[in-house]
Formats: sequence, structure tokens, C-alpha cells
Amino acid sequence: MNPSATTTTARSRSKNKTLAAWLAFVGGPLGLHRFYLYGMGDWLGWLLPIPTALGIYGIERIQQLGQDDQLSWILIPLFGFTIAGCALRAILYGLMDKPVWNARFNPSAAADATAGQTQWTTIFAIALSLLFGATVLMASIAYSFQHYFEYQVQEARKISQ
Repeated sequence: MNPSATTTTARSRSKNKTLAAWLAFVGGPLGLHRFYLYGMGDWLGWLLPIPTALGIYGIERIQQLGQDDQLSWILIPLFGFTIAGCALRAILYGLMDKPVWNARFNPSAAADATAGQTQWTTIFAIALSLLFGATVLMASIAYSFQHYFEYQVQEARKISQ
């Protein structure tokens, strides 16, 4: 089989908005939504697992070294911000109008093609992404600020003594 024919067939497949929203929500930190929409050559899709892996490394460091590990103070929020960003991307995909979705991701399809249609499962992905993404974002911000200000208080105490 001709390899260029396989790539042409893969590119001409319709990209489903519901599937893209779920991939961004569930597998976003691994770049799965980017690979689905843009193919395996998408460099942002390959970069997304890096902050995810660093964040997981930060969680492991805190389990081994305790709460005073300053490197984990940076790595764990990085993981949270990556998850929150992917949840936001899932929301953006799910809320995109059908003609805009089809023009961007299914240019050979009609503007009202069913691949860009919003379904109940799309709404469910949007709601879960909003709930989980906002929770993770707020937890990451709170974690970052708490450790930053605790560190500042400790340093001020050292100076004042």
C-alpha cells in the first residue's frame, strides 16, 4: 500500500468535537487531544507530557523528602496548571460552534457536518472539565502561595534574629 495514500486517508477523516473534548479532559496532560486533532507530528503534543512528568516527579519528591522540599513547590503546581490548561482546552473545544469546528478541523466537510455537533456527552465533558479544572487550578494556586509565603516568613525570621 502506498504510504502517501494512507496519510491522505488519515487526514481526510472527520475530527469529532465530543471525542476531542474528552481527550483533552482525560488525556490532555499527555497530549492525546493534540495528536488526535493535528497528528503525531504536533510538537505541542510532544511537549505536554514534560510538565506532566515533572509534576509527578514533584509528587514523588514530596512523598520521599517531605513538605520542605522547595523543588516540589514548583513542580507540583506545574502539574496542576497543565491539568487545568487541558481542562480549559476541553471546554473551548466543547463550546466551539459547529461551523467553526468544521472549518478548522474538518475543512473538507460541510459547515453543518455532524462531527462538529454538540451532544449530551459533549456537555458532560464540558461540565466535568469545568469542575475538575477549576478545582485543580485553585488547589495549585493555593499550594503555590502557601509555600511561597511560608518560605518568606521563615526567611524574615532568619533575618530578624
